[in-house]
Amino acid sequence: MATTDTDGEPAQPDDVTQEATPPASGPSTSAFPPIGDYGFISDGEVTALVAPSGAIEWMSVPRMDAPSVFGAILGRHAGAFGLGPSDRTVPDARRYLPGTMVLETSWGTSTGWLIVRDVLVMGPWHHQHERSGTHKRPPTDYDAEHILLRTVRCASGEVQVVMDCEPVADYGRVPVVWSYTGDDYSQGVARAEGTDLELVLTSDMRLGFEGGLATARTLLKEGEERFVAMSWHGAVPPRTFAEAYDKLVWTAHHWQHWLARGNFPDHPWRSFLQRSALTLKGLTYAPTGAIMAAATTSLPETPQGSRNYDYRYSWIRDSTFALWAMYTLGFDWEAVDFFSFLLDVATSDGEVQIMYGIGGEAELPERELPHLPGYAGASPVRIGNAAYDQVQHDVWGAILDSVYLHAKVQEHIDERIWPLMEALTQRAMDAWREPDRGIWEVRGEPQHFVSSKIMCWVALDRGARIARMLEQTKRAEEWSALADEIRDDVLTHGLDERGVLVQRYGSDALDASVLLAPLLRFLPQDDPRLRATVLAVADELTVDGLVLRYRPEETDDGFHGEEGTFTICSFWLVSALVEIGEVDRARRLCEKLLSLSGDLQLYAEELDPRTGKHLGNFPQAFTHLALVNAVMHVVRAEES
Repeated sequence: MATTDTDGEPAQPDDVTQEATPPASGPSTSAFPPIGDYGFISDGEVTALVAPSGAIEWMSVPRMDAPSVFGAILGRHAGAFGLGPSDRTVPDARRYLPGTMVLETSWGTSTGWLIVRDVLVMGPWHHQHERSGTHKRPPTDYDAEHILLRTVRCASGEVQVVMDCEPVADYGRVPVVWSYTGDDYSQGVARAEGTDLELVLTSDMRLGFEGGLATARTLLKEGEERFVAMSWHGAVPPRTFAEAYDKLVWTAHHWQHWLARGNFPDHPWRSFLQRSALTLKGLTYAPTGAIMAAATTSLPETPQGSRNYDYRYSWIRDSTFALWAMYTLGFDWEAVDFFSFLLDVATSDGEVQIMYGIGGEAELPERELPHLPGYAGASPVRIGNAAYDQVQHDVWGAILDSVYLHAKVQEHIDERIWPLMEALTQRAMDAWREPDRGIWEVRGEPQHFVSSKIMCWVALDRGARIARMLEQTKRAEEWSALADEIRDDVLTHGLDERGVLVQRYGSDALDASVLLAPLLRFLPQDDPRLRATVLAVADELTVDGLVLRYRPEETDDGFHGEEGTFTICSFWLVSALVEIGEVDRARRLCEKLLSLSGDLQLYAEELDPRTGKHLGNFPQAFTHLALVNAVMHVVRAEES
């Protein structure tokens, strides 16, 4: 539901007296802010990360997976866009305007109080006279305006304001040159040699240009306001503060109205569900409906380590949790858009990769960027992802489970996709006996991973259910029998002597991916093997209660060194504990996980169990999907 003020009306963006979130983390010995301290904004085509200092340190245009123009999060020379007081870098408070993706940062200085708001502007649908060449999903009433808007207001006293905008194209490799576009100092354009990049900077502050740096300095007194807008793709930027404010209000109301479509329980954890919903929407590439795994590349899973990957792509394995979360929270349109993206990328013969570009691209070649030192020295920095051509047997189960879930919710399945369902099921039938790289995309030797076998079981089980819905009785019987055969094989070769599901055949190593077994109904809830598996992971594969995906010393993943606990696995454990009736334990773990979110309720991929710091790419869609699942498990258990 939308947040309202005391009069019952939507909260207005100029209401600065509402309670703010706690202050961000204090200064670190690193020049890089903690990963979990970044703010995230999006317009469905472009995303940006805002550091606590008020500097935008990650942003790519013209779409989420393009080369960065602000890349300081991976190298301090790779471009940033700062706006704030001249004598402060640590804010007093940050928050999102309630129910929105408008980020507010506030500083109290020795002379006054300053408030900066950042937003990627949304506006009415603007493809009025010709069909968009990029949008594959049905048009909506709103669209990205291709404007990054920053407003600044002096709430009391007076504050010296500093703006420094220095984009560097192509991941920090190509500097830009600014030039004025008019007779005054209010607008300029940045171009980078050898690229088609063109960024327009517009402000009611006087702009100065020095090569690739655009600057402005002004003293604001109580009640005074200024704006600066960066635009691209021929967007029409605001020319006055009144115009800028109108765009900010329109965008804030857009997000509040969008959130109002959702179904959120009246529960103390509702704000986490709402922020997760907004984050997942922000990670959705609107033209295709693809959900991007994270907004960033190469943020390290291990401090100063080499487990650094590009997550700006869409993983098929996210589909089951994505559809479940969206349908559960009432966002059916977004679920249908993502489901349509899945059908777009699946070929008629059932050939499916584990991941795709957000535009549906099949080839995602991986390469390193040695000119970037990486976040806090974590190298190499990678773009692209070599895992796209790995063999992983979970993809068919993920898609078929998505089809089944979609059919149950919509109470309909289009018979035109039946040939694709047959092909996907046949792929699982042909592959389930073979080894693969597993859900964690290990770069060691292929293995008979238990979770991959379970997902092949899902493919046959859901295929049989879909066949029954379409009265394909013979197929249903055939696939159901093979599903039973796969389950029997797993229970013969994938259990240790205690009756616990293990990581792979021939090993006693534990793996958090087996927590999917209760969530996917691989065994009945009261099966003792299921209970033993969940409790073994909870007791033996955790550090201070947080779950490791596996122990690196027991797994040939192609890398060396430690890694943090995987937050998605910890949220899976919450859901799995509820499934076996351990509701109190599940609630305590969920409370702990929610307490470890950043001050803006955002999550990276991992948590360092010793410090609570976030590790890995940020914000992470899979983590927020698992959060929704876990919180709803606990809430429903409390209501029953």
